[in-house]
Amino acid sequence: MQAHTHPAPIVVTMGCPSGVGPEIAVVAVREARRRGIDCRLLGDRGALEHAAQVFGLDPTRLLGPSNIEAPLAEWIPMLETVAPLDPADRLPGKPTALGGRAQLSWIDHATDMANRKEAAAIVTGPVSKEVIAHCGADKAAAFTGHTEHIARRLGTGVPVMTFVADGFAVALVTTHLPVRDVATALTVEGVRHASVACVKLLLQMGKRPARLVVSALNPHAGEGGMLGHEEQTTIAPAIEQARRSIAEEGLEAIIDGPTPAEAAFRVAMNGAYDGVVAMYHDQGTIPMKLKFFGRAVNVTAGLPIIRTSVDHGTAYDIAGTGKADAGSLLEAIRLADRLARG
Repeated sequence: MQAHTHPAPIVVTMGCPSGVGPEIAVVAVREARRRGIDCRLLGDRGALEHAAQVFGLDPTRLLGPSNIEAPLAEWIPMLETVAPLDPADRLPGKPTALGGRAQLSWIDHATDMANRKEAAAIVTGPVSKEVIAHCGADKAAAFTGHTEHIARRLGTGVPVMTFVADGFAVALVTTHLPVRDVATALTVEGVRHASVACVKLLLQMGKRPARLVVSALNPHAGEGGMLGHEEQTTIAPAIEQARRSIAEEGLEAIIDGPTPAEAAFRVAMNGAYDGVVAMYHDQGTIPMKLKFFGRAVNVTAGLPIIRTSVDHGTAYDIAGTGKADAGSLLEAIRLADRLARG
């Protein structure tokens, strides 16, 4: 099959070596390459060889960098950036500190490759935030997720965690923080930026105009201030600024809100909008996972590189059993490919 055209390959990080990451990575990358997408695996050879065997695949199909130009459909090229892990550090369901350090090193290496234009995009497998944060590696203690870590490493851009499925997108204004801190973390600029970033992503996906609804924080959008004032003091002004921003940039978009979250998601998912801006993590991820779990892709908007990821975690309970579904990772690779090709 003819390879898709973009200036460099897509790099797929394996995720936690003790989770389902190795299994879904082998399956998804093999299928993506069969579809003509030039992608490379970044991870631990031992974990990936074992994962291949779990699915009845030939582990000798994993190639090193010296054989990286092998035919797309027949081989799975991989990059190894750290010393091979000992078997004890890649046991299914039993993560270790060394495995956590390896996870972080793969993320950092892929990010740097994309920043140097050596990778057209990066696609990240599921990691354990807790294991990475306690692994003892430099700067690991501050790790709360790919989104924030990649932005810090790049030192430019403001990341917006966004979930995409079937041409529909949900952007999060705040991400990994306690619910009690959400209200104080919301700012006019944060809501404006998330709204504009979501509009630009929707336009990249071919939505013309991009139709976006911004959800409220409080029940009934604050009920005129009886149930909270964030809609009046923060979200509504941010929507007005977002409208001005897209007008100044000549972008074709419609932004409505603030709308009570229960109504925003219902009408948007019924076709009235192409996307929703949610104020906090679970406000956006619960409806997305209820409707699109296994098909949704995590996209980090607002950065100078393309990064997509799965919509699920490490699933330690089924790691090594062959029960993992690679569908979300394959969709993440396909979306990264489409975005990389413009």
